[in-house]
Amino acid sequence: MTALPQTMTAIAIEGKGGPEVLQPATLPVPAVGRGQVLIKVAAAGVNRPDVMQRLGLYPAPKGHSEIPGLEVAGEVAAVGPEASRFAVGAKVMALVNGGGYAEYCLAEEGSCLPIPAGVSMVDAAAIPEGFFTVWHNVFERGGLKAGNWFLVHGGTSGIGTAAIQLATAFGAKVITTAGSPEKCAVCRDLGAVRAVDYKTEDFVEAVKAETGGRGVDVILDMIGGDYVERNIRSLADDGRLVNIAFQGGSKVTIDMMRVMLKRLTLTGSTLRIRPAEVKAAIARQVEDKALPLVADGRVKVVIDRTFPLRDAAAAHARMDDAHIGKIVLTV
Repeated sequence: MTALPQTMTAIAIEGKGGPEVLQPATLPVPAVGRGQVLIKVAAAGVNRPDVMQRLGLYPAPKGHSEIPGLEVAGEVAAVGPEASRFAVGAKVMALVNGGGYAEYCLAEEGSCLPIPAGVSMVDAAAIPEGFFTVWHNVFERGGLKAGNWFLVHGGTSGIGTAAIQLATAFGAKVITTAGSPEKCAVCRDLGAVRAVDYKTEDFVEAVKAETGGRGVDVILDMIGGDYVERNIRSLADDGRLVNIAFQGGSKVTIDMMRVMLKRLTLTGSTLRIRPAEVKAAIARQVEDKALPLVADGRVKVVIDRTFPLRDAAAAHARMDDAHIGKIVLTV
């Protein structure tokens, strides 16, 4: 086995602010702990929570790496005590609590997934955060079933492109929102039966028209703010609203009478602070139910652009641009 280096190149957050605070740095290679594997990173996904962390609004959980990056793909470089599934050299992708923007990254073995044959490292690095989030929130918390109507906001985001395809693959009828005719066309190509340009259309009216006045069964929302009341109006009886972010604000005013009359469920979650065993359980569901769809091509990973690790600042600048799908750093 090749000896591990003592140091590595990683991206440090030097202050709080714009993409320019992301700077390459030489840092120690982390020591692998109990139940963990050390991954030699080939690629790392870039996600909206990384941007929030850069701005000082989403700090790393206590005891975890302050290097940004919540998902990686690469080869296992070292295995800790009580980690037995993956051997050194195994190709894996993983959801991590931080540390992804680096040449080496620690991962809980339970949050690692084998990379299916034929799936590239770049595509693999773009899977964990979105697929874990969609599976847990849409199918477990939201209870989406075949034949249900499903609305997902931000259809061309990493979460959105995964949600449209997974919901469609499991027999749901998908409506989505996006910010341009081009983005709406991409959403339809991915399987959405209706894509609403939120800059020129009212999604509440579009949902009403598309569902014959019935409404949708499940909504996945990362906007919050004034979308919450509009989501409630868009839900069918016994509908479920699942919030995973609040780009439009976390404090809202809603009409509880509508919630009561429709028997609605309002819920939400965040994955980063959940215990390792919870993430491991989600990982097994993703591996069993979703990865086979990627392996056989029924669900595609939509990549916008890749950037070298040292150009993390440019990747974050791209996040604020009109990107479609996932942005990935390559090592």
